[in-house]
Amino acid sequence: MAAVLGLIIGVVVGVFVRPDIPVAIQPYLPIMVVAALDALLGAARAYFERRFSDRVFIISFFANVLTATLLVLLGNQLGVGSQLQTAVIVVLGIRIFSNVSAIRRFIFRG
Repeated sequence: MAAVLGLIIGVVVGVFVRPDIPVAIQPYLPIMVVAALDALLGAARAYFERRFSDRVFIISFFANVLTATLLVLLGNQLGVGSQLQTAVIVVLGIRIFSNVSAIRRFIFRG
């Protein structure tokens, strides 16, 4: 519950404060957001399956964001950044929809 509350507070503060994002980070921000969303939905799925661990969530959250960002950074260095960015988005998108599907099945199954 604290994570959801923190997320809501962070979004509200971000909307009103409108922080400046460094130019160097801007190309990677969408990837970071999708990777973070994947970790959040994975945590929600684990919660519904009664196997949630806050330590695993924190590690997976930062590992997802860091790994996805570094993959896209590597792709940019190799000159295939847009293709690798698309691949990362597709893989994370599949995981997101898989987690949402599992959460939906759990909710409707009761």
